[in-house]
Amino acid sequence: MRRLMSLPLVRSVLAEYPGGELERSCRAHGCDGLEVVWGGEDLPTDIPPALHVGYHLTFWPDWLDFWRGDAAALVRKFGSKAACAAFYGGPPGRDTLLSAYRADLARAAAWGAKYVVFHVSDVSIEEGYTYRWEHSHEEVADTAAECVNLLLDGRDWPFALLVENQWWPGFTFTDPSLTRRLMDGIHYENKGIMLDTGHLMNADPGIGSQAEGAAFIHRMLDEHGALCRYIRGMHLHQSVSGAYVKAHTGALPPDLPEEYLARFGVSYGHILQIDRHQPWSCPEIASVVRRISPEFLVHELSAESRAEREARLDIQNRCLER
Repeated sequence: MRRLMSLPLVRSVLAEYPGGELERSCRAHGCDGLEVVWGGEDLPTDIPPALHVGYHLTFWPDWLDFWRGDAAALVRKFGSKAACAAFYGGPPGRDTLLSAYRADLARAAAWGAKYVVFHVSDVSIEEGYTYRWEHSHEEVADTAAECVNLLLDGRDWPFALLVENQWWPGFTFTDPSLTRRLMDGIHYENKGIMLDTGHLMNADPGIGSQAEGAAFIHRMLDEHGALCRYIRGMHLHQSVSGAYVKAHTGALPPDLPEEYLARFGVSYGHILQIDRHQPWSCPEIASVVRRISPEFLVHELSAESRAEREARLDIQNRCLER
């Protein structure tokens, strides 16, 4: 099992690790390498290749209507076709998204990634507040599989593809039949699941503690049975946010901005209250990790600074060692 630290590839974060500090920080806090997320800048050339392990592909939370070229839905959400095209970087349709994904896959290959992570979910700003879904889990999973097949078929890519669960419409790891449908629908042989523990907790707003979250994860593993063989990685963090969800979903807030980017910014803060990416501090999660024994265990923790990131890594590591 390779223990990894999640890190965005942006100058402001990398500047906290001058010289060889990034490798020293990883080693000092029990990590063998990194799972990185591209930050829109040139890939850094001074990170030791030994740390190049995972690569989280770019994603758009709300993409299915764009993929389908549903002009009416897009204008309703974005206000205009121009605003929509500016947000996605091109005109509606699958070609714009496929082009962006192909560029990111090329970056992952150049980085030397051993695996890439692909989100399978779809949620609009409005749905993130109302929790009334416009598309079914099956629609999202089937279209995601179609996208993956168009991207990966016929190429000998040097990495595994790991699909990540969310709590929005799509792949949630709460329905074994849907998990099987998704995995069967992806042609790529070198595939698997990146099980995100915090996202799985978000799928049940009734969870009121970390211990209840760990028990829920065990139940989902029980229900998935032999399908658990697909789990090759874990995003390790916890999110006890059911009370917030119950108090702040069901309707749009009255002061939500009209302009799309302003609305997106406000909604991002709302999502961070649901998806908290906090370190596990209860020992029950250790049994989940032992049970799965993934190839890749990623500490995917929110942090405002290197000091906070390292402190939270230590909290989670101590939890696993109990």
